[in-house]
Amino acid sequence: LEARLRFAGLAYKVDQGAPPKGPRGKIPYIALSKDGDSAPEMVSDTSMISEKLVDDGLAEDLNGKLTPVEKAQDAAVRALLEDKLYFYQTYERWEQNYYPMRDKALAALPLPVKFLVGQLGYRKMSSALYGQGTGRLTASEITKFKTEVWDHINALLTASSRKRGSGAPDGMFFVLGGSKPTEADTSLFGFVASGLVCDAAPETRKIIRSLPTVMDYADKIHRHFFPDYEHWDDDGKGEK
Repeated sequence: LEARLRFAGLAYKVDQGAPPKGPRGKIPYIALSKDGDSAPEMVSDTSMISEKLVDDGLAEDLNGKLTPVEKAQDAAVRALLEDKLYFYQTYERWEQNYYPMRDKALAALPLPVKFLVGQLGYRKMSSALYGQGTGRLTASEITKFKTEVWDHINALLTASSRKRGSGAPDGMFFVLGGSKPTEADTSLFGFVASGLVCDAAPETRKIIRSLPTVMDYADKIHRHFFPDYEHWDDDGKGEK
């Protein structure tokens, strides 16, 4: 979501959120304030937030100039990430690395409450993963499928890096090969960045760091759009 806001050049403030507070019981969500509004409008889901910003004239439609085929490709990349990779990485974080995930996600809670909320969250996540299907797979199968997704992403980015759409600043390249980011890039950058900095995702971090083109893609976007954020190579989380 932050990548979408940065791509649009919008000012925003980051605050700690909680699923129960969101309009759809999930994160991310935003409180959208306009000049003269007495109360902010709550909007959830990254795709719906993006549509709202475009509809209200606050942000450019990143996919507005794409052809129908390119729009289908953009949707396919997002589905690969959000409907497949998301669940594989959720399994890694909550099933395989529960304690570092709990301690980071619930850091603001006092210890006894953290234990209780962590267990409730773990049970809910495990049930959701089993119902979705990922929880029925073995750990080795999930690793295989997760690696395949990143290999697919790497292939797309490798082709895009060779095209390097004319006009892209700072040598950046984007997943569909154009000179500007699309909605797929907002999702992809988020997956790469979170995978590199999350202590509960060591396997994902290792996979991403093994793919130089993916690292180059994320590095260029980070340095251009997020210069005020600490870089993952400056936080002590180098190759492990």
